[in-house]
Amino acid sequence: MSDTADSPGTGSDSPEAGNPSVRTRRFRPVRVLTVGVFALAGLLFMTSFNTAKGTNLRTDTSLLKLSDLIQERSHKNARLDESDAALRSAVEALAKRTGGTMSKAEQDRLAALEKDAGTQRLSGRAVTVTLNDAPPNATAKLPGYPEPQPDYLVIHQQDLQAVVNALWQGGAQGIKVMDQRLISTSAVRCVGNTLILQGRVYSPPYKITAVGDPDKLQKALADSPAIQNYMVYVNVYGLGWKVTEDGTVTLPGYSGTVDLHYAKPVE
Repeated sequence: MSDTADSPGTGSDSPEAGNPSVRTRRFRPVRVLTVGVFALAGLLFMTSFNTAKGTNLRTDTSLLKLSDLIQERSHKNARLDESDAALRSAVEALAKRTGGTMSKAEQDRLAALEKDAGTQRLSGRAVTVTLNDAPPNATAKLPGYPEPQPDYLVIHQQDLQAVVNALWQGGAQGIKVMDQRLISTSAVRCVGNTLILQGRVYSPPYKITAVGDPDKLQKALADSPAIQNYMVYVNVYGLGWKVTEDGTVTLPGYSGTVDLHYAKPVE
């Protein structure tokens, strides 16, 4: 065995041996890759130039603002909720006309479950709580308090949740936030200065209406530590707070989907 080995393509049996022209035309992928990179860079540059030349990012109305998109989706969800509620009512009416297959006891049990689930209308004496942002030029009304930061002057998710929790604690039979009925899977969320509830967007002032004993509801509001903290900002910085007894009102039934997407019922 020899101590040295011929390099590939340089031995006497190679077709390139003794043929310089073949060696000079050897395929070089690095050169082809370099050419391709420059060609792609040129294409991207021209595309970017043409796009920038034809688009004014400050004045082009075709660029939909995120807030506009959110509002559009909110209106769409509202229309879908109305459509879903209408279809549900039609199905229920058809079932009643045809008699269905349920016994009287089963129908009574279903009606009770629908009432507890919040899918049916609920009438009774009610209390409404209204929360609102403070004026943008608000200053501290009481001595010893710092001048307000922007966060001091707006309603936060924790404020809305505090009111809802207190009303449930006070024995509310049903609660409506703005124009939507709350159910067990409802989540009160705020993004910036807006409320997002069950796919729809709302701006302040926020109204929360609860059906129940007005005295117990108002006592639960007054006893809530979270609301007591909120009242400090009401008195110092002018956040909106109003509680009214509405007499007899009718809360709408929940009209959205009742399917559980993330949770499973307990056996």
